[in-house]
Amino acid sequence: MGRDRFYRRVRPQRTVRRLTLPLFALSSLLVATSALAHTGQQDAASGFAAGFLHPITGFDHLLAMLAVGMWGAQLGMPALWVLPVAFPLVMAVGGALGILGAPLPAVEPAIVLSVLLLGVVIAIGRKPPIVFAAALVAFFAVFHGYAHGRELPEAASAMAFSAGFVLATGCIHLTGIGIGFVTKLPNGSLLLRAGGAAIAMAGVLFAWHLGGA
Repeated sequence: MGRDRFYRRVRPQRTVRRLTLPLFALSSLLVATSALAHTGQQDAASGFAAGFLHPITGFDHLLAMLAVGMWGAQLGMPALWVLPVAFPLVMAVGGALGILGAPLPAVEPAIVLSVLLLGVVIAIGRKPPIVFAAALVAFFAVFHGYAHGRELPEAASAMAFSAGFVLATGCIHLTGIGIGFVTKLPNGSLLLRAGGAAIAMAGVLFAWHLGGA
């Protein structure tokens, strides 16, 4: 029994450490590429800061990215690492499309829908196939990344800005995973599902606001 308790306590910590490695490597690669492509260090620094703050200050982005981590924790392995890694990777592609100005319809409705649906799947508590979960997360990641890319400041480094919002996204996912570990507590599954319901309600409010805009 003592050994089982030890492993239940240590495994979440090991999982979080494993998740930080690909996210840190991706952000480091983007920053390094930016340094080679741009000689203006001030522009790169300001671009990175602007990109890092963008997902955090956008409440719809923040809730969706928290939900990805929470859903991964709720589903367990391998979704625990697949979803938080897939989202920023695909989001970087969407960010490139946004920076390039490629057309993509219904970006804001898709972002709002991501908050609503991700909240709903957490609240329901069902466990779909990992392929479905990853595909859903990747689909929404394109729109979130595109929205970030379209907000690139004029004087900012595109690569540094991208590195900033990818790294911030990874940090938010890890926070969501930490919230998801509430399931280890008594009645924790109900608490997590209640959190999902709250996120879904926020999605309804976003949709109402978007419809009235």
